[in-house]
Amino acid sequence: MNSTAHFSSPLKLKLTLLAIATLSLAACAGNARQEKKDRDAASYNAQLGIEYMKQGDLALAKEKLDRAVTEDPQNADAHSARALLFERMGERGQADTEFRTALRLAPHNPQVVNMYAVYLCSTGRTDEGVKRFLEAARDPLYSTPEAAYANAGVCLRAAKRDDEAAANFDHALQVRPDYAEAAYQLAKLQFEHAQLPAARAGIDGFLASHDATPDLLLIGVRVARAQGDRNAAQGFARRLQRDFAGTDQARALAALDHNPG
Repeated sequence: MNSTAHFSSPLKLKLTLLAIATLSLAACAGNARQEKKDRDAASYNAQLGIEYMKQGDLALAKEKLDRAVTEDPQNADAHSARALLFERMGERGQADTEFRTALRLAPHNPQVVNMYAVYLCSTGRTDEGVKRFLEAARDPLYSTPEAAYANAGVCLRAAKRDDEAAANFDHALQVRPDYAEAAYQLAKLQFEHAQLPAARAGIDGFLASHDATPDLLLIGVRVARAQGDRNAAQGFARRLQRDFAGTDQARALAALDHNPG
């Protein structure tokens, strides 16, 4: 009797420990599944929040972004989007806090860095913003460095640092020669500085190899008219009216025709 008890007690203890280990593994698996669900839900709500913010529905955007941060406090994209929302709402202190959190969570995430740079430029911190844009542009993991260079140029233009802006637009085109936004921004800058031959050469060169955009065609009209090249101006105008009828640029062309001065 005592012998049986002597052997059964260690066996019972071993089985108990094994059961506890099995329960622990099951709990870990369950926790992992729940964590993944929370992360997926947070990503989904973050995207919804960004879309609502784009549509101007700030209340609904805040609801979705708050939920995303609750579901996954480690989601840097959600914190970045929330920061931009606070900036839109005029709560700059909250925006700074959210961006600091996002950068702490993902210090080398180029998307987060780019969003922070947009915020810095919009609040007048040009040097910091440009530094961050260039950091994103030079990151090999960033899929659209040309956009970061163009954004740096726009930031510099807002600060009236046009020479530096032009260099960044040009750099964007070196990275991606078919990047129409950079071509447009550079041509517009050159037009406003009365650098008409350079602006015209850039527009003609781009359109010879790449798809037109309404912005490029409209600035083409303005440049050609300033040069006194009526045929070219009419050609740009026809393409704009034919290919992009109903756009803001086509309406701007009509207004320009009625008030050429």
